[in-house]
Amino acid sequence: MAEPTLDDLRRYAVARTLFSPTTLPAAIRKLGFVQADPIRAPARAQDLTLRHRVKDYRAGDLESRYSRLAIEEDCLVNYGFLPREHLALMHPRESTRAWDADTQRKAAEVLAYVQAHGPVHPRQVELHFAHGRVTNYWGGSSNATTHLLDGLHYRGLLRVVRRDSGTRVYAAVAHAPADDSPAGRAQRAAALIALVVRKYAPLPAASLTYLVRLLGYGAPHLAAQTQAALRIARDEELASCRIDGTTWYWPADETPASKRHAPDDALRLLAPFDPVVWDRRRFELLWGWTYKFEAYTPAPQRRFGYYALPMLWHEQVIGWANVSAPGGSLQPSFGYAATPPRGAAFRAALDDELQRMTQFLAPR
Repeated sequence: MAEPTLDDLRRYAVARTLFSPTTLPAAIRKLGFVQADPIRAPARAQDLTLRHRVKDYRAGDLESRYSRLAIEEDCLVNYGFLPREHLALMHPRESTRAWDADTQRKAAEVLAYVQAHGPVHPRQVELHFAHGRVTNYWGGSSNATTHLLDGLHYRGLLRVVRRDSGTRVYAAVAHAPADDSPAGRAQRAAALIALVVRKYAPLPAASLTYLVRLLGYGAPHLAAQTQAALRIARDEELASCRIDGTTWYWPADETPASKRHAPDDALRLLAPFDPVVWDRRRFELLWGWTYKFEAYTPAPQRRFGYYALPMLWHEQVIGWANVSAPGGSLQPSFGYAATPPRGAAFRAALDDELQRMTQFLAPR
């Protein structure tokens, strides 16, 4: 079989994740993980990701249907939503941030309160305990009760049962004991690597290494095992090729050069964390320009805008859009990596995407 070219990898990267729209549970299962982000510009990242992959998806569908689906809010390489069965790969999770005796006592009291009262809103817990404020991981101040609830959730002692106006509502949960034998830990580490490769392939070697390092967020207690599993995956399990000095990896049962990966005619505005564009290293290798997420960049220093949505047309990311919808009326602005496309086909494809965006943002 001929080795794939960079053009093959580009088409493969797009086609393998932009599958035919399906149901919400099936799309999340197929993706394996959907990254979350709270910014709405014009919708949250998880909704912007799912709208391309779920039939008749509307902004907020994931939140409104969450409690009826076998999915969980949890951590993998970052925070998001994943099928419930994946939790067994990471829980019981052992945090690298040890609590001191006072925090352990407060956490135990909060957990006992949640166990006794059922699903609780953080405000309810705070009114009961009045823990005050703490310094958060970024040096700012945050509610101490929220901090404790987040920590209990991360450690697998609480789960998110729903959101009320965007705020997590928690309930107690108990995860089944994991196989903690050397073989069991190795098996879970290998499964986690397979999960992220399925999500983000094809991957440059450096990106694969980076993703496995990020698994230290979801499974910090398996750090040694994921490093060992990475060596085995690279040497024995994943398919690979080398193009212009970069080694690329993908699942061995997939064929990047397949003609099935031919692009369609649609234009899509993607979330900044969509799997097509998530890996900025891969982005530059495949599309030849640098895209940056600038929501936290001071406005005078932005090139792309507050929440620039990469613009994919056929298999090329040709530019970006910033979209707002005051009063339900879509107001887009555009930027391009090179000369903007001309012609009726591009204008029609862009009009179609803006119409789909309008429908996606409309309430049911």
